[in-house]
Amino acid sequence: MHDGQLEIDAPLARMLIAARFPEWADAAVLPVTGAGTVNRIFRVGETAAARFPLLPESVEVLQAEAEALSAFAERSPVAAPRPLGIGQPDVRYPSAWAVQTWVAGDVADPVSLQASDRFADDLAALIRALRAMPTGGRGFDGRGRGGVLADHDDWVAHCIAQSSGLVDTTRVAALWRMLREIAPAAELAMSHRDLTPPNLLVADGRLVGVLDGGAFGPADPALDLVAAWHLLDADRRNRLRRGLGMSTAEWLLGAGWALQQAMGLIWYYPATNPPMAQLGRTTMARLLDDEELSGLAHSVS
Repeated sequence: MHDGQLEIDAPLARMLIAARFPEWADAAVLPVTGAGTVNRIFRVGETAAARFPLLPESVEVLQAEAEALSAFAERSPVAAPRPLGIGQPDVRYPSAWAVQTWVAGDVADPVSLQASDRFADDLAALIRALRAMPTGGRGFDGRGRGGVLADHDDWVAHCIAQSSGLVDTTRVAALWRMLREIAPAAELAMSHRDLTPPNLLVADGRLVGVLDGGAFGPADPALDLVAAWHLLDADRRNRLRRGLGMSTAEWLLGAGWALQQAMGLIWYYPATNPPMAQLGRTTMARLLDDEELSGLAHSVS
């Protein structure tokens, strides 16, 4: 999926895990299929999962992620992985890698629970719980999404240029012009920062787990609202919106973050990760079909 991507299979993963964690030397090590774009995941026995970055990463970065992961697991109202250890890079795999606890559940998809009131309420409860944790005076760390929406102008313009024939780029551009003008929030809030379907686990129609909390930290409070556009229909989005009691500006900023993310998926992954490309198309369809957004975009185009 990426230039310079590292390759790892189950035999190599088993070898590395046994050397670093002798207690798992005899455990089954099985690849986990999914639409992830950052790590290759292997289940280790019944209780653990090993995450091998697809692009080289340092021990220091994974240690920081482990600290954030622990903080997220303490705050999350549903199960979340906890760090168990970090493997050093070597000639066999030139990247640090990590082992975490295994969390059971089925990966959410963009449509199966889109009309579920209970699922919408679960997402709202998760976002409320994360926001309730004080930021401790920390600012945005500058990595990825979560700062100022308009700072992503160049990226969105690039995505629009790459997406001709895949989406109505004229309407996307008009919607972005409107959303990028909204003033950022005065105060940051604690945020998962990537509440996408591959990171959400469900069972019996309910949210039961959240993965990939290693970026947990202060960010634009609207960033976690991308979950509404990735996963819910219009009625359930409005239910979540009411449940969080947010301002119109915050809601629109959330739509902006969803657009920024979805447009990156549509053109980048069609051949290498079709489920992620499909997620981008589904999310953009919800954004472009939304009556409130369409009306606002038309008024400023």
